[in-house]
Amino acid sequence: MFQTTSYSGNRMKDYELVLQQAKALMDGEPDHIANLSNASALLNQLLEEVNWVGFYIFKDDELVLGPFQGLPACLRIPNGKGVCGTAVKTRETQVVADVNAFPGHIACDGATQSEIVIPLLVKGEIYGVLDIDSPRKDRFDEIDKKYLEKFAAIVQSHLN
Repeated sequence: MFQTTSYSGNRMKDYELVLQQAKALMDGEPDHIANLSNASALLNQLLEEVNWVGFYIFKDDELVLGPFQGLPACLRIPNGKGVCGTAVKTRETQVVADVNAFPGHIACDGATQSEIVIPLLVKGEIYGVLDIDSPRKDRFDEIDKKYLEKFAAIVQSHLN
């Protein structure tokens, strides 16, 4: 059973704890939707100043809304469009300090000011993306990028 944790306020230490929790939550569970659901809930509990945490799954050359925490979101995102579609196209993490300055940004929630999107690969192919939005500009930094990529790697290892 998962128990709520009080995080220490030391971001790196807290991220390390969340990585351990993610492994424990997904260990032995083969269902992708269950794992993605718990992963989004876990990150939503940890991260401050975020208004959306979730996944889009790549199907038929577009991203389709998957498990998430937050307000209702865009159902489908075309490949290569917006921050999520760019992460799929480039296969690289996108850290956007100001979404209003990102060419072609897709505004699912008008309150979002910054965003980080990490592509998920399974057997070398795009599976989807981990998408996290914040109502604060410049919310995500190199520490977030490093640890969220580690988190995404744990998720990916349970999608095989």
